[in-house]
Amino acid sequence: MTDIELILINISGMDRPGVTSALTDILARYDAQILDIGQADIHHSLSLGILFRTDSESSGDIMKDLLFKAYELNVQIRFTPIAPEAYEEWVGRQGKQRWVITILGRKLTARHIALVTDEIARQGMNIDSIKRLTGRMPLRGNENPRSKSCVEFSVRGNPMDKQAMQDRFMRISAEDDFDISLQEDNVFRRCRRLVCFDMDSTLIETEVIDELAMRAGVGDKVKAITERAMRGEIDFTESFRERVALLKGLDVSVMQDIAEHLPITEGLERLMTQLHRTGYKTAILSGGFTFFGNYLKERFGFDYVYANELEVGEDGRLTGRYLGEVVDGRRKAELLRILAQVEKIDIAQTIAVGDGANDLPMLATAGLGIAFHAKPKVKATAEQSISTIGLDGVLYFLGFKDSYM
Repeated sequence: MTDIELILINISGMDRPGVTSALTDILARYDAQILDIGQADIHHSLSLGILFRTDSESSGDIMKDLLFKAYELNVQIRFTPIAPEAYEEWVGRQGKQRWVITILGRKLTARHIALVTDEIARQGMNIDSIKRLTGRMPLRGNENPRSKSCVEFSVRGNPMDKQAMQDRFMRISAEDDFDISLQEDNVFRRCRRLVCFDMDSTLIETEVIDELAMRAGVGDKVKAITERAMRGEIDFTESFRERVALLKGLDVSVMQDIAEHLPITEGLERLMTQLHRTGYKTAILSGGFTFFGNYLKERFGFDYVYANELEVGEDGRLTGRYLGEVVDGRRKAELLRILAQVEKIDIAQTIAVGDGANDLPMLATAGLGIAFHAKPKVKATAEQSISTIGLDGVLYFLGFKDSYM
């Protein structure tokens, strides 16, 4: 009976077209079975690994032919025999849980990667693959204040203490000014379909009610109430009622001017372009006002808008009242569930993005809740956060690469 041999070959050298084809052609001629294969290219430098199975009568000829072909291609090749027991143990690890860890920031350093990989090792987990999601950084001009850098780790295993891992990631990301996302790599992560956004201080870099208040001459009073509400110090609905009352008498015509000069958050246009291109549905769920939500809907193509409606008197001025139910934190979470039902998707396929305390119920309800440049209380509560780059950072949490965009 012919013995079976398992052989791992590692090929390195300058990459060029046809290397993989030439080597696998030799394996094909001997009817070798490829058990695993992986390839990476860094600055035209090839790293190729192939694990194959063959019979002991053919193994010598295969290695000889591969060695000659490697010499001909001007690449280095190394052979490593693998014991069947070691292979079976390796295959057995396939049943372990998989995780995706994403790190991003304006730029990533060796220290950032060392901090993250150290925690992965401390938790007894193994890195299967590492890939860069952002484009390559130029030597010149890499101090662009809006540059982005993102690396994704595919990790296998069960963390010894997931909460401790999450807490450490949160701490080191705050201390070293970069963002870390830890997600279970399951079927839902790969098929998210609905993204719901807060509006004020998320899609736009302001609180619209503060802009209206400044026009009405009550800016300081309203801003103080807004900040207390966003920090979770006072009930949102009560604070909303108090702030709207202070707007009484403001001419409604100022709303159009404010809308046309809204400071749009960095990365929004790029984010929306890619979400639409790949079939995502998008919604604005805001404690702000429908006038501004509808303006953003027309400009960027959101599918749904739910916000608060200001009452306008016959004289064309705000009455200091609002119409209907206030869109507060509870209502945002409820609307998220309703939209998931309307779109016929599992709640685990939803994403929510927001910055304030009134966004926490929505972030907790969604399959992926992301605190975006959030208040400390929100960032400490949410499992995922982005604090260093723009809204298009959401794309990297979904696994998008710059080369796709």
